[in-house]
Amino acid sequence: QVQLVESGGGLVQAGGSLRLSCAASGGTFSSYDMGWFRQAPEKEREFVAAISWRGGFTRYADPVKGRFTISRDNAKNTVVLQMNSLKPEDTAVYYCALDSAGRAVITGRPAFQRGYDYWGQGTLVTVSS
Repeated sequence: QVQLVESGGGLVQAGGSLRLSCAASGGTFSSYDMGWFRQAPEKEREFVAAISWRGGFTRYADPVKGRFTISRDNAKNTVVLQMNSLKPEDTAVYYCALDSAGRAVITGRPAFQRGYDYWGQGTLVTVSS
């Protein structure tokens, strides 16, 4: 059974940076596409970024383009979301997700949440103004 554990969240001032990590266990991590999503208070969960299993393909939501970078280290079973120039509207619980069956990223639908079949518990990011 695949397990995902996020870390790296916290409180940061606007303009600052945070680095989120997602550690995977229980599966062949290097074979799976990965994504990051977030859910702000009283809002629906939304897509942030995705990366293909080899790391050659990445996709970002428009609000984070140019500020966030997704990467992965298959040797360490880890996917990272580097967040720079943070804004108060980035405040949310951030979740990593794993697409084991190729239903999201590889089909050209990285934001398709139902395509991801494993999710972490989330890590809270709070950006103060």
